[in-house]
Amino acid sequence: MARMRPAAFGLTVVRHGETRYNKEKILQGQGIDEPLSETGFRQANAAGLYLSNIKFTHVFTSDLLRAKQTTAAILKKSKFCKDVAVKYDARLRERKYGAAEGRPLSDLRTMAKAAGEQCPSFTPPGGETLEEVKARGKDFFEHLCCLVAQEACPENKAEAEGSSTEMAGRSSTSSLTNHHSRLEFNSDRGAEILDANILVVSHGAFMRSWVGYFISDLACTLPSALSKTELSSVSPNTGISRFNITLEMREDSKPKIHCVFLNRDDHLGEKMMAGNMEL
Repeated sequence: MARMRPAAFGLTVVRHGETRYNKEKILQGQGIDEPLSETGFRQANAAGLYLSNIKFTHVFTSDLLRAKQTTAAILKKSKFCKDVAVKYDARLRERKYGAAEGRPLSDLRTMAKAAGEQCPSFTPPGGETLEEVKARGKDFFEHLCCLVAQEACPENKAEAEGSSTEMAGRSSTSSLTNHHSRLEFNSDRGAEILDANILVVSHGAFMRSWVGYFISDLACTLPSALSKTELSSVSPNTGISRFNITLEMREDSKPKIHCVFLNRDDHLGEKMMAGNMEL
């Protein structure tokens, strides 16, 4: 069997904009579906301007309102992606905090202390454990890898599945094969040609868990200047992270992940926010 060619994709991950509950430090989780505040819309517009020159081939977002509104604002500013189909995925939701949702963050800390535990490892009644959140993230990431592997390399899919010549020919018109996008954010290795450029909009606790999975399970390489504090911190509202992923297309190989940058928020400078009043 001929060796299947590697596939590569860029992954841009954005946290949703601020809500009133974020400002007041009240836990939203999955049960509080709060819209963006005026500041949140400004942040989302600023993120959209920052990302406006990137041609995303796929867009995924949590199905919670604050993430959906952030995604819509980002795409509205885009020069290339105004008509891209947005896929809403419940696997990208924030961690479920159960009995602590709708209550101040300080209450969660009090509950954890009473149970002899510490945040964020403490799971309130009816909430998700960190392992359950990680499992959601792992499942979604594997979905992305399969999507890119199959659509970017239709000949691989045809060979792996024993498809007929007719099916393989039809697969070659896949939406990703004509979307080789130049990497807009240069890595240490310089600009790369990608088979897909994917945007994901999600939530702070989920994103922190996802990055942890990339590092602990997939040996993600990190920028040399990244501190341990930055690595463990929750992304600011509309913080942007960028990853390059290479798939070796072998059953026994893990995806290779490089973090280009993590939780970047320089698009939220005072001048940018002051001049970005459209809601």
